[in-house]
Amino acid sequence: MSHPTAPSAGLQTLAIHAGETPDPATGASAPNIVMSTTFVTGADAGFSVEDMDDETKWIYTRWGNPTVHQLEVKLAALEGAEAAVAFGSGMAAVSSLFMHLLKAGDHAVVSDVTYAAASEMAREILPSLGIEITRVDTSDLAQVAAAMRPNTRLVYAETPCNPLLRLTDIAAVADIAHAGGARLAVDSTFATPLATRPLALGADFVVHSLTKYLGGHGDALGGAVLGGAEALAALRQRTAIRFGGVLSPFNAWLIQRGLATFPLRMRAHAENALALAKYLESHPRVERVIYPGLPSHPQYELAQRQMRNASGMVTFRVADGAALARRCAEQLRVIHYAVSLGHHRSLLFYLASEDLLRTSFQLDTPAQRASWDAYAGDGIFRFSVGLEDPEDLIADLSRVLDA
Repeated sequence: MSHPTAPSAGLQTLAIHAGETPDPATGASAPNIVMSTTFVTGADAGFSVEDMDDETKWIYTRWGNPTVHQLEVKLAALEGAEAAVAFGSGMAAVSSLFMHLLKAGDHAVVSDVTYAAASEMAREILPSLGIEITRVDTSDLAQVAAAMRPNTRLVYAETPCNPLLRLTDIAAVADIAHAGGARLAVDSTFATPLATRPLALGADFVVHSLTKYLGGHGDALGGAVLGGAEALAALRQRTAIRFGGVLSPFNAWLIQRGLATFPLRMRAHAENALALAKYLESHPRVERVIYPGLPSHPQYELAQRQMRNASGMVTFRVADGAALARRCAEQLRVIHYAVSLGHHRSLLFYLASEDLLRTSFQLDTPAQRASWDAYAGDGIFRFSVGLEDPEDLIADLSRVLDA
């Protein structure tokens, strides 16, 4: 299916129209949901994914589905990618990418702070398969360059990283990776295509958790890997279909519906987040606020250069964060004390450093630990600022901060 809009169309136009055409049978303007798991086909249809190509018709939904395909076309248009492969969750996308690119004897350079499940996979599962992993602070180009080896096949970064909101210079790291014969994959979930297009900066793959800003409503799990058409076709055949972590057509339809308002939502998220970040930075109880849209962010210049939108994630630190977390869980009325992020409603959660460093993150050097301590201290609040009136969010936070 081709884009019904020109590739040069604006992001909002692509968010609404890319991948969608009126139904030829009914004229329905909104896309249908094709829930069928199997499709009637001709006698010449193959029974192996090895026989798949661009001309293959729909056969079985694990291989491909019209509704999921519509979403993939829209995602590729928004990201400026040749192709996309959708998955049942963000971690299904990450796992498929790792398993596709890496084998025993290979080496990968992975951000020392990234989404917890991806971090745990890099720490536990990949080494158990004979894949060497070096964890580095990817905001430090010298660390990335020093970690490269002759058998390095992948550099994996996340920008802004979860939960520190530390940034990676994508263009510079892409140069380092490619000079060493490796490919660069960037998890751009926090940034979204409205802020940053990693492929245009030299990345080979982009990963998104569609559960977050792209779906935007907290009601559908999903993930995606985006990149070149040839590379994504190989990934689809080798790991996406065979591992089976495919996206439900119904969730694809929900995420596609959410994408229609994605650019509008992101502008509102960023506007609200900046207002809340300024409020928190002025509060006497708050020790530190980390937000790429604030001049106080240590990489503010890079944020201005690499991000067209500062997104809706704010991290902040207070003394005795655990006690404040208890009050938040009990007393917040508008903001939900809950994990996850990128939804239309505001979500706040306390992340204790002791727990994270025991279970999720592997900080191997004094410099890595010092970087963590400078950002997080004993623990940080991860605040996904939603679309509510900012005055109401500030009043809700003031109720617990001023107690």
